Amino acid sequence: MSTVSPPRSASAVPGQKPMPELPTPYTPNYTRGAVPPASGQPADLAYGAYQRGQYVTAFREATKRIAANPKDAAAMTLLGELYNQGLGVKQDPIKAADWYRLAAAQNDAAAMSSLGLMALDGRGMAKDPKVGRRWLEQATANGSPTAAYNLGLILIGTGSPSDEAAAAAQFRKAADAEIGPAQHDLGVLYLQGRGVPKDASKAASLFRRGADNGDLASEIEYAILLFNGHGVTKDERSAARYFLHAASRGNAIAQNRLARLYAVGRGVTKNPVEAAAWNLAAAGQGLSDAWLDQTLSGLSTDERARAERLANERVEQR
Repeated sequence: MSTVSPPRSASAVPGQKPMPELPTPYTPNYTRGAVPPASGQPADLAYGAYQRGQYVTAFREATKRIAANPKDAAAMTLLGELYNQGLGVKQDPIKAADWYRLAAAQNDAAAMSSLGLMALDGRGMAKDPKVGRRWLEQATANGSPTAAYNLGLILIGTGSPSDEAAAAAQFRKAADAEIGPAQHDLGVLYLQGRGVPKDASKAASLFRRGADNGDLASEIEYAILLFNGHGVTKDERSAARYFLHAASRGNAIAQNRLARLYAVGRGVTKNPVEAAAWNLAAAGQGLSDAWLDQTLSGLSTDERARAERLANERVEQR
């Protein structure tokens, strides 16, 4: 199934690969776009089924709920999600948008956020950036942190200093809700002094939180700051652990940095075979390193074979 994503972040460091997109209702198997009603209510069979991957049951239960209560916004949003992704029903963006509009009329923030993305992308409706932005603004006002993040992405893309400050404010709302990519982007703004005062320690704190929330770009940024002692106490061993984790997740930049650490024995015990293995993994993704190639050129035939075997095993394990 093809997916449609929100605008890319314009806050990434120049020359760095774009950060992974924030999951959206278009992301396969994404289950956070629709939010169940507040706790304290009876068990939610529809959302429970949705979160377990029992989409036909979720559709049936949500439909029953709306029949009983025509103003059940959460059930409407859930039907919108199912139609949007084609889960348990035939994919139909137009029907999805219709259900989202009904839910949005009941002030459902998740539905407003989805409508904003759909209008921006021209999915299930005519493409209209102004309408998309208005929906995201309404969703943000109604408490959607993902809408705040996507609104921040729009603002940061204008290049205006005033919009950068506004984008930082939106990223902060999402970061406070522990959305990893927002923590990364706000950290980058603090690192560069764009829209906020330059503050490496705040950047490091945000990158650490983003890494804890599984954001790969944050993990790498935090490892770099740790290694250099910039905004945080220098700790090469901890930096190496972050690089190792990111490298194991398949990130070529982390694989390259880890290979260099193994080559010289900083933060890890010097190990030319490990260095060569990670270098091969990074090179396999198009990130070559002439210095590493030269440094590791003296490996024996057996060592090179071991390195190739390790590199292949790591690719297969991903």
